[in-house]
Amino acid sequence: MLVFIDESGDPGFDVSRGASPIFAVGMVIFTNIDEASRTQNLIMGAVAEKQVGREFKFNKCSPHRRDEFFQLVAPCNFRVRAIVIQKEKIRSEKLRSEPQSFYNFFLKSMLRFDDRTLQNAKVIIDGSGNELFRHNLKKYISANTEVGTIRSIKMRESHREPLLQLADMTVGAVARSYRPDRADHMRWIRQLRPKIDHVWEFR
Repeated sequence: MLVFIDESGDPGFDVSRGASPIFAVGMVIFTNIDEASRTQNLIMGAVAEKQVGREFKFNKCSPHRRDEFFQLVAPCNFRVRAIVIQKEKIRSEKLRSEPQSFYNFFLKSMLRFDDRTLQNAKVIIDGSGNELFRHNLKKYISANTEVGTIRSIKMRESHREPLLQLADMTVGAVARSYRPDRADHMRWIRQLRPKIDHVWEFR
């Protein structure tokens, strides 16, 4: 099993200064290695053909490019699970003031409440952040998931890993669906819905 994880939004809480009101963490799950390779090749080909720079990123793609992307991956066999956090509902001072604790807590929550979906999974996470952050994150995940759930954890840069781009686009679509202030907020989640196993709203 291959699992690719990315997030949408940031851990900041000052929305008036640009922090996102929504934070989401999502994972794309492949149970078949050949299907993962096929999807990867489709995305790599589209990056070159569509001239989208080095990669697909939800927040940098035009609405038309997003439509093209989700149409491209529609025939592919993968599943999506995510956790969505509306920051106004967070009361914990630790989570509100410590970005790493915030990120770790919700990533752990998504992995632990997976309905036993993950079995001996190879997990690849978008490798942004400094070396200490990445080390602590891997250690935190290993210590807070059940034995047999995760086989290995690796950090990779999304422009070098097309399936992390898939994770970025899917969690971006999930997060956007919680922004009713945007006229198009349901546009991409409708396209993605057949792939979604579960979206958990933190309360």
